[in-house]
Amino acid sequence: MRQTFSGPSALSGDRALCNKTEKSRVSEQTSDKARNKNRAANQAAVELLETNYPQAFNSAQPKPLKIGIQEELVADDKVSRGKIKRALATYVRNPRYLQSIVEGAERVDLNGEVSGQVNASEAEHAKAKLAEYKQRRVERQKEQRKQQRVAEKEERLNTKLEALLAKTNKL
Repeated sequence: MRQTFSGPSALSGDRALCNKTEKSRVSEQTSDKARNKNRAANQAAVELLETNYPQAFNSAQPKPLKIGIQEELVADDKVSRGKIKRALATYVRNPRYLQSIVEGAERVDLNGEVSGQVNASEAEHAKAKLAEYKQRRVERQKEQRKQQRVAEKEERLNTKLEALLAKTNKL
């Protein structure tokens, strides 16, 4: 005996799940756009420092910066305070910069001249930050793979459901 579905579809729960998934994708895209916009502004601020102070700032081969370099940058008055803060925050969180923070490494001032050395606790902090970044990246990759598997499963299920509906509608 064949059953026909009348009234609300038995698939409404699946549709609600799909709608929820679609809404979360839209919000993720919106947050990704904002994140990319911030990244671009951060990178522009770093490039501004690299242009004005090439002896101290080089993203390709960063050197440990002098403690208190922010005050020197503000006093020099070539770059606005907001851009200085944004640029420094971005620059010192860069994994390449953190890798340059090893015990005994020479710190540089705005002119590229030696102005102190990295101590053991600073080197340990940089090493811990690198490990934290690596852990976050691993977790993010796991989550992306999980989301991809869920999306693929949803797609397979939707394809099967559509085929089933098409088959039941023919009968």
